[in-house]
Amino acid sequence: MPEQATDLAERHERLVEITVNKKYVHVQGHRATGLEVKEAAIAQGVQIELDFQLALVHGDHRRIIGDAEVLELHEHEKFVATASDDNS
Repeated sequence: MPEQATDLAERHERLVEITVNKKYVHVQGHRATGLEVKEAAIAQGVQIELDFQLALVHGDHRRIIGDAEVLELHEHEKFVATASDDNS
């Protein structure tokens, strides 16, 4: 029984809370691809599509994240996902 509790605690510790389009998203682990971030957001109810463009937001700057790009995720990082034909 203690082993199961330890496994559960370790898995819980590896959840990283980020935001996608101002909605909280929990991602398993500190590394994820851009596609995995979008998949997690969709699974948690964020109204985006897999073909949306993902960007990491730092203040007034946005950096486009490709689907295959591997990210080191940090708590409370902010992302935006927009339709590819959205000019905002």
